[in-house]
Amino acid sequence: MQSATYDGAKGQTHGQTHDRYLCFSLGPEEYAIPLLSVKEVIAMPAITPIPEAEKYFLGIMNLRGQVISVVDLRRKLSITPSESSETAIIICDLGSNSIGVVVDAVNSVINPEPDKISDKPELQSQRNTDYIHAVYREKDRLILLLEIFKALSTKDHRTIERATNSQGKESHAA
Repeated sequence: MQSATYDGAKGQTHGQTHDRYLCFSLGPEEYAIPLLSVKEVIAMPAITPIPEAEKYFLGIMNLRGQVISVVDLRRKLSITPSESSETAIIICDLGSNSIGVVVDAVNSVINPEPDKISDKPELQSQRNTDYIHAVYREKDRLILLLEIFKALSTKDHRTIERATNSQGKESHAA
C-alpha cells in the first residue's frame, strides 16, 4: 500500500496516483475535496461570531480545546443553502491551521478513476475559480473537485490566522 501526504497550503496530494475524495453537497450540486485534507466531519456546534467579519466567515468554535475558524462554503461560493438536517462541518487541514467548512451534507468517499477526471472548463467569470481543480464524471453526474485552500482569499487566510491565534492566546492567559 502506498502512503500519501497532503500539502494543504498548496492543495496537492503527493505519493498516490488514485486519490480519494470526500464528496459533499452545496445546494443541489456535488463537490469533493481530497480526503487527505480532511481531519474529521462533525455536526454543527456552537459558533462564536467575530464582529465585522465577512458574512461567510461564521466565527470560531472550540474543538476539544483547539480554536477553529468556521467558513460557510455555501455563502463563500454564492450558493443558496438547502434546508437540511444533514448540515455538517468538515474540519480541513490548511497546513499551519485548521478550518471548519460548513456544507449542506456529506455524501460519500469516492475514488475516481483517472480517465473520468477532466480538467476544469474555461469559465468566463469575474470571480476567481482557481479553487476548482477538475471535474469528475460519474454516470450522469458531475462532481467538481475543489481545493479549499484556493477557495479562500489572502484576506480570508489572514482572518483565520488572526482569529485562531488571538483566541488561542486568550485561552492560554485564562
